[in-house]
Amino acid sequence: MKPLLLLFALLTPVFAKPNIIFILADDLGYGELGSYGQKIIQTPNLDRMAKEGIRFTHFYSGATVCAPSRSVLMTGQHHGHTRVRGNAGKKNPIAQALREGDITVADVLKKEGYTTALIGKWGLGDEGEAEVGIPRKHGFDQFFGYLNQGHAHNHYPAYLWRNEEKVPNKEYSDDRFTDESLKFVAENKDKPFFLYWSLVVPHAHNALKGKPPLGGAEVPDLGPYADKDWPGPDKGHAAMITRLDSYVGRMLDELKKLGIADNTLVIFTSDNGPHNESGHNIERFNPSGPFTGIKRSLTDGGIRVPFIAWWPGKIRPAETTQTGYFGDFMATAAELSGASLPADRDSISLVPTLFAQGNQKSHKFLYWEFHEGGFKQAALYQGRWKGIRRDGKFFLYDQENDTAEKNNVAETNPAIVEKIETYLKTARSENPDWPVQ
Repeated sequence: MKPLLLLFALLTPVFAKPNIIFILADDLGYGELGSYGQKIIQTPNLDRMAKEGIRFTHFYSGATVCAPSRSVLMTGQHHGHTRVRGNAGKKNPIAQALREGDITVADVLKKEGYTTALIGKWGLGDEGEAEVGIPRKHGFDQFFGYLNQGHAHNHYPAYLWRNEEKVPNKEYSDDRFTDESLKFVAENKDKPFFLYWSLVVPHAHNALKGKPPLGGAEVPDLGPYADKDWPGPDKGHAAMITRLDSYVGRMLDELKKLGIADNTLVIFTSDNGPHNESGHNIERFNPSGPFTGIKRSLTDGGIRVPFIAWWPGKIRPAETTQTGYFGDFMATAAELSGASLPADRDSISLVPTLFAQGNQKSHKFLYWEFHEGGFKQAALYQGRWKGIRRDGKFFLYDQENDTAEKNNVAETNPAIVEKIETYLKTARSENPDWPVQ
């Protein structure tokens, strides 16, 4: 071997195709984990995961609500390019479904020999007209969970889907998803696998908001909060998050028990900012941390999320301010698996950051839009300047000096405003399902 090639081989990490587990919480805020500043809710397993892995402090979801965020995650395309750009619900389910030709992370990994599974909430296809978007038509070998996101907001559904068949259910759904996820990992430990474990907690059961004893915070028991002098919904909300934490702990322990932790990348994050839909006192927990807004906001409280990557022996314990977002998962998974990144992706591999290699590329812009209550847009420029256009007005925030996005500095930074405004005019492609209103 030539000397330069030998040196390159010695300096470059050599991995077998790693297993990849992507754990997605539903409506969990940036500030609802102890490792991200939470003082009341107990999350010891996720805090351990953060301590042993890399904790991102400047990471964004794909959108400020469920379906488009998951579409960005699956397609590696930002909110203005991905297929699904909002929550369409029962009125127009096809607008919330992936179509033939949409390439997902599961498609990419399956071509590289991965066994792929989605366990939990999908939200990008359904029975009937929207069947074009169901998981097994988009790269997943196995599916167990909810197709419809409205169905997913009941934690004790009468049925769940196993592939394309309904199966009866009497259990707390995320308990069952955890058991299924552990089973999938054990059955596939000897070959590369991709598990997209899409939990429903701590999303509220909206129809139960305000109803005793727990409002929309459905959970089998209140755990360490049972004796707290709090209203029922507050106890339930905290218990849902601590229960979520226990699921993650079980998975990390199982990977070590099976002897595959050192070849498994585990990522944990949330699909958007925190909700206030269970009737709980949101101020008690400060779920957005230092940021302004919650779910459905384009300020960082609605879109900045916890993001932890854990891989014993490969990822060194660290904290990073590297800016990233859901769309980057596709390029990261492609690089780790040896796959080629499909064309027309808004995706940058985070492998250099994960392994402290240096030379991490960054996005010049990140982009979001929101269709409820009138069309709104937001962009992050150079990881610092946040521009939001809403109600015909433009707001500019300097995140370097104004973490909470309280001070509109558009008037004093006209050159920055012009750059972001110019970008917003061309950031999105036209989509007949999601026209600009």
